[in-house]
Amino acid sequence: MESGGTKRSSSESFFQVSVPDPEPTGQSESEGNPADIDGKEETTPYDGQKEIVKALEVLERDSVAIAGSFTSLFSSLRLVLSQVTSTSVDHMNCFSDAAGGLQECVLDAATKGNRYINSCLRLNEEMKGIENLASQLKILRRNVDALDSEVNRLVTFP
Repeated sequence: MESGGTKRSSSESFFQVSVPDPEPTGQSESEGNPADIDGKEETTPYDGQKEIVKALEVLERDSVAIAGSFTSLFSSLRLVLSQVTSTSVDHMNCFSDAAGGLQECVLDAATKGNRYINSCLRLNEEMKGIENLASQLKILRRNVDALDSEVNRLVTFP
């Protein structure tokens, strides 16, 4: 990393990072190092900035990955929506064709049904005069049966 320079991350974004040059603190050699006093190593501002930059790089990489994931997801959704819309249009065309064919068949059946009903009504009108003819046929049948039995009786002698 350059002192006072820029840091390039994996996504080619730039961060302006200023790193202070270590300056003498004015402590003498006899006072010792602060790490010797507490028994712990003290983190310098320089180390803290390194950690922040690393955390920002990780955050940026994760953000880029998430953005890529969302882009892929929206692309997939757009494709699926396009396919569904296309399928819906195809289904609507098929439904329209089927409904048109059904309408033609229904109109044809209704026309034939009306012809049949009209024929039945005409036949019914013609049959009204038949009742008299039917009663005459019944009388004629009785007379023919009576004549037949008389002929059979006359032809057969005991």
